[in-house]
Amino acid sequence: MELTSTTIPEGGTIPLAHCGTRCGGHNVSPSLAWTGAPSATSSFALLCIDPDAPIEGGWWHWAVHDIPADCVHLPEGGPLPVGAREWRNDYGAFRWDGPCPPPGPAHHYVFTLHALDVPTLRLPTDWPKERARELVLFHSLATATLTGTFGRRPR
Repeated sequence: MELTSTTIPEGGTIPLAHCGTRCGGHNVSPSLAWTGAPSATSSFALLCIDPDAPIEGGWWHWAVHDIPADCVHLPEGGPLPVGAREWRNDYGAFRWDGPCPPPGPAHHYVFTLHALDVPTLRLPTDWPKERARELVLFHSLATATLTGTFGRRPR
Protein backbone atom coordinates (compact mmCIF):
# COMPACT_ATOMS: atom_id res chain seq x y z
CA MET A 1 0.00 0.00 0.00
CA GLU A 2 1.10 3.58 -0.57
CA LEU A 3 -0.04 6.73 1.26
CA THR A 4 0.53 10.14 -0.35
CA SER A 5 -0.49 13.76 0.09
CA THR A 6 -0.73 16.67 -2.31
CA THR A 7 0.20 19.02 0.53
CA ILE A 8 2.80 17.11 2.58
CA PRO A 9 5.77 15.62 0.72
CA GLU A 10 7.26 12.47 2.26
CA GLY A 11 9.84 13.62 4.80
CA GLY A 12 9.05 17.27 4.08
CA THR A 13 7.83 20.16 6.17
CA ILE A 14 4.12 20.27 6.98
CA PRO A 15 2.66 23.54 5.61
CA LEU A 16 1.61 26.11 8.21
CA ALA A 17 -2.07 25.87 7.19
CA HIS A 18 -2.15 22.32 8.62
CA CYS A 19 -0.52 23.35 11.90
CA GLY A 20 -2.11 24.25 15.21
CA THR A 21 -3.51 27.71 15.81
CA ARG A 22 -1.01 28.33 18.65
CA CYS A 23 1.70 28.10 15.98
CA GLY A 24 -0.07 30.42 13.53
CA GLY A 25 -1.76 27.64 11.57
CA HIS A 26 -5.41 26.98 10.76
CA ASN A 27 -5.78 23.30 11.80
CA VAL A 28 -6.78 22.31 8.26
CA SER A 29 -6.50 18.55 7.85
CA PRO A 30 -4.17 17.52 5.00
CA SER A 31 -5.21 15.80 1.81
CA LEU A 32 -4.35 12.10 1.88
CA ALA A 33 -4.72 9.45 -0.82
CA TRP A 34 -3.85 5.78 -0.99
CA THR A 35 -3.47 2.94 -3.45
CA GLY A 36 -2.70 -0.76 -3.34
CA ALA A 37 -4.99 -1.88 -0.52
CA PRO A 38 -5.41 -5.65 -0.20
CA SER A 39 -8.53 -7.05 -1.87
CA ALA A 40 -9.72 -8.36 1.52
CA THR A 41 -9.87 -4.82 2.97
CA SER A 42 -13.19 -4.14 4.74
CA SER A 43 -12.35 -0.67 6.11
CA PHE A 44 -9.46 1.63 6.96
CA ALA A 45 -8.15 3.37 10.05
CA LEU A 46 -5.83 6.38 10.02
CA LEU A 47 -3.58 7.52 12.85
CA CYS A 48 -1.36 10.61 12.94
CA ILE A 49 1.08 10.46 15.83
CA ASP A 50 4.05 12.59 16.90
CA PRO A 51 6.53 9.98 18.19
CA ASP A 52 8.93 12.73 19.34
CA ALA A 53 6.51 14.05 21.96
CA PRO A 54 7.56 13.20 25.53
CA ILE A 55 4.55 10.97 26.18
CA GLU A 56 4.32 7.19 26.04
CA GLY A 57 2.98 6.07 22.68
CA GLY A 58 3.50 9.51 21.12
CA TRP A 59 1.07 12.43 20.85
CA TRP A 60 -2.08 11.63 18.86
CA HIS A 61 -3.08 14.41 16.48
CA TRP A 62 -5.74 12.52 14.53
CA ALA A 63 -7.40 9.14 14.65
CA VAL A 64 -10.10 8.09 12.18
CA HIS A 65 -11.67 4.65 11.92
CA ASP A 66 -14.45 2.93 9.99
CA ILE A 67 -13.31 4.60 6.76
CA PRO A 68 -15.21 2.65 4.07
CA ALA A 69 -13.24 0.13 2.01
CA ASP A 70 -14.11 1.90 -1.25
CA CYS A 71 -12.65 5.21 -0.05
CA VAL A 72 -9.28 6.12 -1.58
CA HIS A 73 -8.72 9.64 -0.26
CA LEU A 74 -9.50 12.19 2.41
CA PRO A 75 -9.80 15.74 1.04
CA GLU A 76 -7.94 18.68 2.52
CA GLY A 77 -10.09 20.20 5.26
CA GLY A 78 -12.62 17.32 5.23
CA PRO A 79 -15.34 16.21 5.31
CA LEU A 80 -14.85 12.60 6.29
CA PRO A 81 -16.61 9.93 4.25
CA VAL A 82 -20.01 8.73 5.42
CA GLY A 83 -19.59 6.17 8.21
CA ALA A 84 -16.09 7.26 9.24
CA ARG A 85 -15.63 8.19 12.90
CA GLU A 86 -12.96 10.06 14.81
CA TRP A 87 -11.44 9.12 18.17
CA ARG A 88 -10.43 11.62 20.77
CA ASN A 89 -6.96 13.00 20.10
CA ASP A 90 -4.49 13.99 22.81
CA TYR A 91 -5.90 17.53 22.81
CA GLY A 92 -9.20 15.99 23.96
CA ALA A 93 -11.04 16.66 20.69
CA PHE A 94 -12.60 14.44 18.03
CA ARG A 95 -10.89 16.09 15.04
CA TRP A 96 -7.59 16.89 13.37
CA ASP A 97 -5.38 19.10 15.51
CA GLY A 98 -2.23 20.11 13.71
CA PRO A 99 1.38 20.21 14.83
CA CYS A 100 2.59 22.80 17.32
CA PRO A 101 5.60 21.36 19.14
CA PRO A 102 7.57 23.28 21.74
CA PRO A 103 10.46 25.39 20.42
CA GLY A 104 13.46 23.26 19.53
CA PRO A 105 14.21 20.49 17.06
CA ALA A 106 11.54 19.62 14.50
CA HIS A 107 9.14 16.83 15.40
CA HIS A 108 8.05 14.04 13.07
CA TYR A 109 4.37 13.45 12.34
CA VAL A 110 3.67 9.93 11.15
CA PHE A 111 0.43 9.28 9.28
CA THR A 112 -0.27 5.54 9.24
CA LEU A 113 -3.12 4.10 7.22
CA HIS A 114 -4.25 0.59 8.17
CA ALA A 115 -6.27 -1.63 5.85
CA LEU A 116 -8.55 -3.59 8.19
CA ASP A 117 -10.28 -6.96 7.94
CA VAL A 118 -13.52 -5.73 9.56
CA PRO A 119 -16.02 -3.09 8.34
CA THR A 120 -16.25 -1.40 11.74
CA LEU A 121 -14.20 -1.43 14.92
CA ARG A 122 -17.16 -0.56 17.19
CA LEU A 123 -14.91 1.37 19.49
CA PRO A 124 -16.33 3.10 22.53
CA THR A 125 -15.33 6.78 22.44
CA ASP A 126 -13.94 6.55 25.97
CA TRP A 127 -11.47 3.74 25.26
CA PRO A 128 -7.86 4.65 26.00
CA LYS A 129 -5.73 5.17 22.91
CA GLU A 130 -3.51 2.20 23.76
CA ARG A 131 -6.48 -0.19 23.53
CA ALA A 132 -7.69 1.46 20.34
CA ARG A 133 -4.24 1.04 18.78
CA GLU A 134 -4.12 -2.62 19.85
CA LEU A 135 -7.47 -3.27 18.18
CA VAL A 136 -6.35 -1.56 14.98
CA LEU A 137 -3.14 -3.61 14.92
CA PHE A 138 -5.05 -6.84 15.57
CA HIS A 139 -7.27 -6.24 12.52
CA SER A 140 -4.60 -4.71 10.26
CA LEU A 141 -3.98 -6.44 6.93
CA ALA A 142 -1.48 -3.89 5.61
CA THR A 143 -0.14 -0.43 6.43
CA ALA A 144 1.22 2.58 4.61
CA THR A 145 2.93 5.59 6.16
CA LEU A 146 3.68 9.19 5.32
CA THR A 147 5.94 11.29 7.53
CA GLY A 148 6.09 15.07 7.69
CA THR A 149 8.03 17.37 9.99
CA PHE A 150 7.40 20.66 11.75
CA GLY A 151 9.49 22.62 14.20
CA ARG A 152 9.73 25.96 15.94
CA ARG A 153 12.93 27.86 16.53
CA PRO A 154 13.96 28.47 20.12
CA ARG A 155 13.42 32.07 21.18
